[in-house]
Amino acid sequence: MIVGLVTAVAASACYGVGSVLQAVGSRRSAREEAAKQAESGGGSAAVTGYGGPSLSSTAKAAVTWEFILGTILDFVGFGLGALAARLLPLFLSQTIISANLVVTAVLGIRLLGIKLHRADWTSIGVVCGALVLLGIAAGPEGDGHSPRATHWWVLIVTFVVIVGGTLLVRFLGANGAIVAGLLSGLGFGGLGIGVRILDGIDPFDLGELLADPALYAVLIGGIGGMYLHTIALQIGSVNGATAALVVGETVVPGAVGVLWLGDTSRDGLGWMAGLGFVLAVSGAVAVAYFGKHAPEEPSASAEPDPAAAVARG
Repeated sequence: MIVGLVTAVAASACYGVGSVLQAVGSRRSAREEAAKQAESGGGSAAVTGYGGPSLSSTAKAAVTWEFILGTILDFVGFGLGALAARLLPLFLSQTIISANLVVTAVLGIRLLGIKLHRADWTSIGVVCGALVLLGIAAGPEGDGHSPRATHWWVLIVTFVVIVGGTLLVRFLGANGAIVAGLLSGLGFGGLGIGVRILDGIDPFDLGELLADPALYAVLIGGIGGMYLHTIALQIGSVNGATAALVVGETVVPGAVGVLWLGDTSRDGLGWMAGLGFVLAVSGAVAVAYFGKHAPEEPSASAEPDPAAAVARG
């Protein structure tokens, strides 16, 4: 349990720092793209017809050094999070990992010029308190064994969420930040469930691993979730997008772990686990709400809001 907790906290830190660095890179790329469009007097190559970032602008954001470094941290976080998902109940591991929201919010003060108000700090405090309750109440994780049909369902649902979500976010355009964040979270949730039920891990069997549909759910959920999160960071509040991601990657895996994978709380502390889970999700939703209505304020030396620049095309 202790190793799992340390691993989950480390994964959370990697994801939190990575999100902020990716936001910095995405928004710098958006500023440069908007400036080029303004200089050339061209149209809106950087955006879709609905006002969202184009595929090319998202690809350009992904090659900035900040985004690359953030992505490296994401991969480290992925490995640590996968280990945590094998060592802890999903409702605990996914919630701790989702607390990267706290890291994102605090680092965003310095790197993104975000100003946090009392409501933001209160929401962050609720999330931290909820994690303490969950840590106290969590019992042993289930064994992760499940019928092969479950592995196929995880793959199918993850594929539909990522592919259908990408099309939906493209249609919503500049209004799709929260939806993109939520869908990316669902993708990461599919990743967490897939890691938990993977065959061929213990003992290791490469053939069995490659034949498991859950492996491809892990890959699709991870890559697709990262892509949708990039779009969310380009067009919306980093706090709002990350908080929506928290809801997606916490609620579904937590419920699946309890209902189908045998995750449990300590005897007599089921109420505490339930309360902690509800408070964690509620706190994340509150940060999403306040993040949406309190846009980031650049520092005196910062450049104009890149999201607005992209929307103006």
